[in-house]
Amino acid sequence: MAEPAGPSISSWMIQSGAGSCPWPPRPREPVPSVPPVEEADGSPLRYGGFRAASCAHNKDPMLRNAPSVERQVDGKMLLVTGGAGFIGSNFIHYLLRKYEKIEIINLDKLTYAGNLDNLKDIEADPRYEFVHGDIRDKELVRSVMRRVQGVVHFAAETHVDRSILDAGEFVLTDVFGTFVLLDALREAPQVEFFIHVSTDEVYGSRDEGFFTEEDPLNPSSPYAASKAGADRLAYAYTVTYGLPVIIVRPSNNFGPYQYPEKFIPLFVTNALEDKPLPLYGKGTNVRDWLYVEDNCRAIDWLMRWGKTGEAYNIGAGNEVQNIRIAEKICDLLAKPRDLIRFVPDRLGHDRRYALDCRKIRSLGWKPEADFERALETTVRWYRENEAWWRKIKEKSRAWRSFYDEYYRNRKGMKKE
Repeated sequence: MAEPAGPSISSWMIQSGAGSCPWPPRPREPVPSVPPVEEADGSPLRYGGFRAASCAHNKDPMLRNAPSVERQVDGKMLLVTGGAGFIGSNFIHYLLRKYEKIEIINLDKLTYAGNLDNLKDIEADPRYEFVHGDIRDKELVRSVMRRVQGVVHFAAETHVDRSILDAGEFVLTDVFGTFVLLDALREAPQVEFFIHVSTDEVYGSRDEGFFTEEDPLNPSSPYAASKAGADRLAYAYTVTYGLPVIIVRPSNNFGPYQYPEKFIPLFVTNALEDKPLPLYGKGTNVRDWLYVEDNCRAIDWLMRWGKTGEAYNIGAGNEVQNIRIAEKICDLLAKPRDLIRFVPDRLGHDRRYALDCRKIRSLGWKPEADFERALETTVRWYRENEAWWRKIKEKSRAWRSFYDEYYRNRKGMKKE
């Protein structure tokens, strides 16, 4: 479908190109090395700033903290938690395409947002194994952790609106579930890296400038607070036990297989059904949109080159107001813009997220997807895979009950 004439979405961006990922990096002050401090008996107490506790991972903490050569991923077995979700399933597809000898265990509870239809095309691949289970199950997690050489931890409750209605499950999954994984990691010295997937929302909102990894965390929503708790717990386990943890904080992802309660897939699928598009406030909130494939590439890059004990922002510099995304979706689908309905703003709604991504760029990664083309590809995917999202919207009780409670009778949903 040809795009209607009009200004490109790039002309609406608050920052274009790599606006929120300034490059090249500013010179940094040299960080003095920390010499080992010894106990009275001569045993090491601290290496490179990390306390060496009684843990198998402390046998060679300097090597784990700063690998001088690329970590090898192909030929290893990885645990991916939450691999039936949006980013997790895209990540599994990415790994199986890229690496010939990799093996993947996907541990997923299959909550309302976990969907094995996302992985139908690879379920018979001998390199892939699905384990149906909860990351809060200590025995199950320990048994799986013993088999792998790397972990990428996506599993989490992630929808801000649901956290506003009921935060309990977010605390249990995002914080306690992460604790169970980290505790099992202490007993798995063969694991070379543990990628903890956090979010840019842990920083809170800012009107100007960009968050660096050194900025304090100031989450606004119960969801963001649960992710901040898990983020800091992961860091604490690195400092205390010397575990090989790497924290990533991506910006808003979009792409195929995203559950249709989130902004872009909700608006695309509602527009396809000629239903209202509920836009919070005046639609002026700004997000940095990261195509999911670029996020997968960044995480893969950090599995190989990331420094343990460090956090990395992942963004693309595509800062766009929500109203412009909504208008673009209508235009791409040749739907009238009066489908957009302004509804009362979300409680505690952050105005703007913006990341300084020089740290990961200094390792050699940069986003590859052009935002406009990636959005068009995403809209086309939902248009061409109607059976995938209709199965959710028409048959999932969890989706229907949430949508009815949160949107159906919301002020502004009916056309004036």
